[in-house]
Amino acid sequence: MSKPRTAHIISHTHWDREWYLPYEKHHVRLVQLMDALLDKLDQDPQYRSFYLDGQTIILEDYLQVRPERRGKLEKYIQDGRILIGPWYILQDAFLTSGEANVRNMQIGHQDARAFGSVAKVGYFPDTFGLVGQTPQLMQQSGITNAIFGRGVKPTGFNNTVSDGDYESSFSELMWEGPDGSRVLGILFANWYSNGNEIPADREAAKTYWEKKLADAEKYASTGELLFMNGCDHQPIQLDLPEAIRTASELYPDTVFVHSNFIDYLQSVQRSLKHELSTVKGELRSQRTDGWSTLVNTASARVYLKQMNQLGQAMLEKVAEPLAAMAHVAGANSKYPHHLFTYAWKTLMQNHPHDSICGCSVDEVHREMVTRFDKSRHVAEAIVEESTRALAELVDTSSFAGSGNDAKPVVVFNTSGWERSGVVTIEVDALRLYFRDGYKLEEASRLAQEAKVTGRALVDEHGTIIPYMLEDLGLQFGYDLPDDKFRQPYMCRRVKLTFEAESVPALGFKTYAWVERDAADAEGTLLAGDRILENAALRVEVADNGSFTLIDKRSGRTYCDLGIYENTGDIGNEYMYRQPDGEAALTTRELTPRIRVLQDTPYQAALEIVHDWVIPASADDKLDQEQRELVYYPYRQAQRSANMVPMQIRTVISLSRSGEGVELESTFNNQAKDHRLRMLFPTDVNTQVHNVDSMFEIPQRDNKPAAEWENPSNTQHQQAFVDVGDAEAGLVVANLGLNEYEVLQDGRNTIAVTLLRAVGELGDWGLFPTPEAQCLGTHTARMKVIPYREASSQSGAYVEAYQFQVPWTLCQTGVHTGSLAPAYSPIRWEGGDLAFSSLKLNEGTGDLMLRWYNMRTEAAELKLASSLPFSYIYKSTILEDHGKLLHADTADSLSLRVGPCEIVTVGLRF
Repeated sequence: MSKPRTAHIISHTHWDREWYLPYEKHHVRLVQLMDALLDKLDQDPQYRSFYLDGQTIILEDYLQVRPERRGKLEKYIQDGRILIGPWYILQDAFLTSGEANVRNMQIGHQDARAFGSVAKVGYFPDTFGLVGQTPQLMQQSGITNAIFGRGVKPTGFNNTVSDGDYESSFSELMWEGPDGSRVLGILFANWYSNGNEIPADREAAKTYWEKKLADAEKYASTGELLFMNGCDHQPIQLDLPEAIRTASELYPDTVFVHSNFIDYLQSVQRSLKHELSTVKGELRSQRTDGWSTLVNTASARVYLKQMNQLGQAMLEKVAEPLAAMAHVAGANSKYPHHLFTYAWKTLMQNHPHDSICGCSVDEVHREMVTRFDKSRHVAEAIVEESTRALAELVDTSSFAGSGNDAKPVVVFNTSGWERSGVVTIEVDALRLYFRDGYKLEEASRLAQEAKVTGRALVDEHGTIIPYMLEDLGLQFGYDLPDDKFRQPYMCRRVKLTFEAESVPALGFKTYAWVERDAADAEGTLLAGDRILENAALRVEVADNGSFTLIDKRSGRTYCDLGIYENTGDIGNEYMYRQPDGEAALTTRELTPRIRVLQDTPYQAALEIVHDWVIPASADDKLDQEQRELVYYPYRQAQRSANMVPMQIRTVISLSRSGEGVELESTFNNQAKDHRLRMLFPTDVNTQVHNVDSMFEIPQRDNKPAAEWENPSNTQHQQAFVDVGDAEAGLVVANLGLNEYEVLQDGRNTIAVTLLRAVGELGDWGLFPTPEAQCLGTHTARMKVIPYREASSQSGAYVEAYQFQVPWTLCQTGVHTGSLAPAYSPIRWEGGDLAFSSLKLNEGTGDLMLRWYNMRTEAAELKLASSLPFSYIYKSTILEDHGKLLHADTADSLSLRVGPCEIVTVGLRF
């Protein structure tokens, strides 16, 4: 042996809360494990420490069943024998938003501190690839390391080790983010179970350690060797102290220590003598054969991703900003920290990789749907209370002069940028409460007789706004006052649809529906039976239902957009596999039904209906290969000769102020074992493209690495993917469609996955998942946004980000108030900065705002506010108090934001 060595044995269990068993079956095993751990710590001081998988939710899950053992847990955590945190849950990286990851770190720290202390370990044991901003997120959390198992060679399929052409010379490496942040990376080169079930018997131990020590030394840059004593749902090893004594006797030249991550990392830092490799940006296993990257979890059970996108947006982009605005505006509305924590926790319980990735048994994902609903319902309740409180502060008295019986409507824009767009609200034309003595029959008659015609919609200046009215007729409703019993009523309700223009960022604009003569609205966005056109764009629908998009500003034309592609899929929830030799089916040769669906001065839409037939499933060989556990790249199954109908209804719409074309696809899937995508040829000559990820827009190669063998090169996205050059480009935004591919077809076509239907979990055995076939009706929404030259690229990104955020509207009354009809408490400018968050800090009550720089060049943030704040400071994602910022004037400041920097600013009141 050429160097001294220490074997750091770290006891742990990687705890997937739900996966190949439903949650409660794993839960029972967790309680048994924790009972055994606490008993072992009581009985044996030589069993020194246990790492609780980096996620504090394990404590919640255990104490839900064993509340009487909290004191014992706290003792061992405070003694340093159980290490907890820094996360609330171990989340998937690419399918959860940046703000969800920030809340995960915040809540994990908050919960860990309640028990003792936070283990500052950047723990990502089994995350399916890692986003490029991870080093910056760790540094801002006071963590200087990242410990992970996937994304960098040599770890391969089934956790085997690859030989040669490594991305890192050692299992230790430096990982650098796009902003320049660096952390010490520790790759589980031999996986996070390389020290599992250590024998106490001498002969077995000698065989075990001869191999294990050699495997660890193969990659380690120092003599500090890491052995992870545990695995998925692994019970603790009760005889570990005896096993360590045996190893020490067998190898007197090696120090065997029951260690922990803190001690191990310090030992590695002290012993580093080699110059470590630097790995930059995203870790996505691109230097592999491409068959085991698990990337197609991005399209497993798409409905979960769509629910997650909405749930995240409702919390971080709607409820939090509105609650913060209501609080600082002086409304009678306290910021509900407790409800936000509950809603975020409920949502994040769906964010572990085996959950949000859709790669578990069916029971798991049924429970996820309920959690998504629960979290969203809390967010909606907060939104309702916040908007009502804000609307009561708006001075709507001027609308009394715009016509009789004014019904004011407040339109809230929480997207972070000034916004225009088509909005819809249900308005009560007449509301009659039973408390006022109305009998049911009388209230119904009066409500039905209420006049809903002869009205106009006006803005705060009295200008008439074109709108569309849909009479919803008689409706029953009720209020739930804070100080009274529920108050039922009957009303006559209508739906108003109109274009709200230039609504202030992080603010609102007020309109009113009044009795007033108004001429019929004139104007159209139809330039023909199949042509939509506004000042910037022209859309021409072809006979086959595809469309041509002409960007009138750049002169660039994009053809054959919106064709559907269907292929077989004989893979599993983790990975897509097209049958050998299969030719993709498309709608290119079909003739759909096309009609005008909407024609107003502010929006027009065309409906396209394709009647298609596709194979009903894979053939019988797939069932045989699944039962025989044939590794999916080697399967020989084909698609069935039986056919089933697949009708697809596509709505293409264009608004007057729209910078892009919106698409809505609805279909009833009755086929199995297949994938459905929509294609967007760009015809842009480029070798790279940009894609939205967590706090970053990384650039990726269109062509995979030389090692890549998989014919499919699908990747993760969040809000959008962008293919462009210096002159122009095309952005395709989506709502919860997290998988795309830039095809090697000579046209750089963006292919977005709408549905992937499979029938098994995959991985280490056969777990049938019939509900992953996703039978039934599905709807997918996208927006196609062209841009002219690179200088306008960020404007297209803003349009894509705003597409993610629902509008919020609220009906109110005519009254005086402290807020103007058009109002925003915060004003900011930042060029290529993207707005991310507006919320209140729970500990200080400070208003916290977050942005990130979309570019690799520095930017300038200019921030102004009419709020009565004392001072402004720069913070981190943990929202701690940082460096004071000097204001340019009494209410504004300028702040340099570094390349790709995530910047958080706090306002102290």
